[in-house]
Amino acid sequence: MRHPLKLGWKASAEQFAPRPLLEFGVLAEEKGFDSVWVSDHYQPWRHTDGHAPFSPAWLAALGERTRRVEFGTSVLTPTFRYHPAVVAQAFATLGVMYPDRVILGIGTGESMNEAPVLGIEWPEFRERFRRMSEATKLIRKLWTEDFVEFQGEYYHVAGATVYDRPERPVPIYVGASGEVAARFAGRQGDGFICTSGKGTELYRDKLLPALREGAEAAGRDVDAIEKTIEVKVAFDSDRSRALADTRIWAALALPAEDKVDVHNPREMEERAAKVTDPERRWLVSDDPDEHVEQLHPYLALGFTHLVFHYPGDDQARFLDLYAKEILPRLRKKWD
Repeated sequence: MRHPLKLGWKASAEQFAPRPLLEFGVLAEEKGFDSVWVSDHYQPWRHTDGHAPFSPAWLAALGERTRRVEFGTSVLTPTFRYHPAVVAQAFATLGVMYPDRVILGIGTGESMNEAPVLGIEWPEFRERFRRMSEATKLIRKLWTEDFVEFQGEYYHVAGATVYDRPERPVPIYVGASGEVAARFAGRQGDGFICTSGKGTELYRDKLLPALREGAEAAGRDVDAIEKTIEVKVAFDSDRSRALADTRIWAALALPAEDKVDVHNPREMEERAAKVTDPERRWLVSDDPDEHVEQLHPYLALGFTHLVFHYPGDDQARFLDLYAKEILPRLRKKWD
C-alpha cells in the first residue's frame, strides 16, 4: 500500500494569534493544500510577540471553517499536562464533528511546555517514552471499549467511557526524532512524523529503518504507515527576504542540548539571538525549479506527506506563491 502524495501547511501557533492563524488555515484550503497541522505549545519559542493557543479549540474552529483539508497536531503530548483520557475525549469529539479529517499527532514532549505548568522535574527520555506508549494504549481502549478498566504504570481509569466516538477511530501519528520512537511508530502508529533539516543520514540510516523494524516486528506493512515530514521552507521570489525570514525561528538552529532544560521563553529567545546561521535548518530559495530539487531527497526517501513550515510573517503571500509555483510542480512530478 502506497499513500498518495499530500502537501500540507504548518500553522505557526507560536508566531500568530489564534484568529489570524485561523484565517491562514482557511486560506491554505482555498489555495489547494491538503492538510493543516498545528503545534501544541503551552509556551512559545520566544517571549517577544509570542503566542501559544490551545490546539484542540483551534482545530475545532478550523474544522468549522473548512470542508476538505485534513488537520491535526504536530505534535501534542498526551502524558503530562493532558491526561490521556482527556485527549481521547477531545479527539473523539473532533472525529465525530469532522469525520475522516482529524489526526492526533503525539510525541514525548518538551520540558518548556510541560514542566513549568505542572511544577515538575523533567523526566529522562525513558520515562517519557514509556508514558507515551502507555497513553497510546489507553486512548485506543477508550475509543473502542465501554467502561474501560486500566491500571498502568502511570495512568489509571476505573470504568471510564467516552460516549461520543467516531465510526472510525482517529488515526494516531507518532512524532520521532530518534530510533526508539520511530520503532514505536512502526509498531503502533497509523502515521510517522519527523522534521527536516537534520541531515539525510538520520532519515535514511536511522529513522526509516527503525520504522520498518518496528512494523515488521509487529507483523505490519510499513507502507501502510503514512510517512509525514515537516519541511522547513524559506521560499520567496526575493531571496534576501527568504533568508531574513528565518531569523524569527532561530531557536530551531540551537543544538538539542541547549534547549532541553530551558523552561522560560525569554531565556530561549536570548539563546536564539546568539545564533549566527538561523537559515541552516531551512531550504532557502527564490527559484521554483531549484526549490523542487531541494525537496526531492525527502520524496525519494519515501515521505508521501510533506507539511511546509514557512518562517515569515506574511503567510498569505507564502500560501499564494507556493500554491502557484511549487504545489503544481510537485504534483506533476510525484503524483
